[in-house]
Amino acid sequence: MYNIPLFDLNFGKEEECAVVETLKSKWISMGPKCMELEKKFAEMLNVRYACAVTNCTAALHLACCALGIREGEEVICPSLTFAATVNCIRYVGAVPVFADICGNDNLCISAKEIESLITEHTKAIILMHYAGFACDMDKIMEIAKIHNLHVIEDACHGPLSEYNGCKLGSIGDVGCFSFFSNKNISTGEGGMIVTNNEEIYNKVKLMRSHGMTTMSYQRASGHAVNYDIVDLGYNYRMDDIRASIGIAQLNKLRDDLKKRMRIREWYIEYLAKLDYVYIPFKDNDEFASNYIFPIVLKDSTAEKRDLLRINLQKKGIQTSIHYPAIHRFSAYKSFSRNLPNTEYVTDNEITLPMYAKLEKDQIKYICESLMNCYRE
Repeated sequence: MYNIPLFDLNFGKEEECAVVETLKSKWISMGPKCMELEKKFAEMLNVRYACAVTNCTAALHLACCALGIREGEEVICPSLTFAATVNCIRYVGAVPVFADICGNDNLCISAKEIESLITEHTKAIILMHYAGFACDMDKIMEIAKIHNLHVIEDACHGPLSEYNGCKLGSIGDVGCFSFFSNKNISTGEGGMIVTNNEEIYNKVKLMRSHGMTTMSYQRASGHAVNYDIVDLGYNYRMDDIRASIGIAQLNKLRDDLKKRMRIREWYIEYLAKLDYVYIPFKDNDEFASNYIFPIVLKDSTAEKRDLLRINLQKKGIQTSIHYPAIHRFSAYKSFSRNLPNTEYVTDNEITLPMYAKLEKDQIKYICESLMNCYRE
């Protein structure tokens, strides 16, 4: 067991009561709680449509399907992300084209790299807002408009994070969010697709449930008596139990993120003394979710980084790596290309604990332990 784990659930009586209330309602599959969650989420992001799904992977897959990305077409994407961001491209038979990140102080995909990789076969850009900090959306959207490309925002790290006053996930054609157990909004498993495009929304809504024209809840409540299947779809439905937890989580979200911002300030204060670490997004001045707190070691190697993590573990501090580069995985080696910034970060990044319950003395202990372990 760790004295200071990497993350901690922000669960309490609210989530417990929400689940019990849903169980007592006798409706536990997709129904009124899912609709309530969708409405609240759309209002929170100031978008027209939100569609609840089983997880963010399903959201990304449905986004690719709804945008008509087909076999053999190219999709530009980061390698410094979780596998789902890229797996969704392969699900539709398209080709991932890996773009490098900006650098050690900005771990998001590089707009300049994106522009250099566009060919006649490019169909879309999938980006990931790393740690809840925005990619250069003005430049990326400009590139997309010039070349007639779709933009999918993997905003799994960034609920309520902002870019020039807009919520992440609301800027591209489609935004995808995760409610996995360690995310800012946690329902165990779960996700959300958002868009301002009615045609995309209708396609996504249809495909998440087998291409069926009406749902079980509509039929059970007397609003429909039968259904048709009009497209090839999937079983990507969320259930009302998880949706009820999600509603409770949404009600806590802004306060949770404000606490995370304060914790980030403490980290930056204590880490300022360490001249051997980069603090990515250090100068960001927009509201951010601070899903994780990454640092990147200067003039380091993967072996040094791994030894440092082991020594921190001995002091009771859990850390992680976000992320192993996807282009290095066996399944993606055939798509590999030279990504020097990504490769340096994936070898030298350490994710430190980040969650709202952390106290200032714990952050001080983490940073002092980091300093002492580095000197060993």
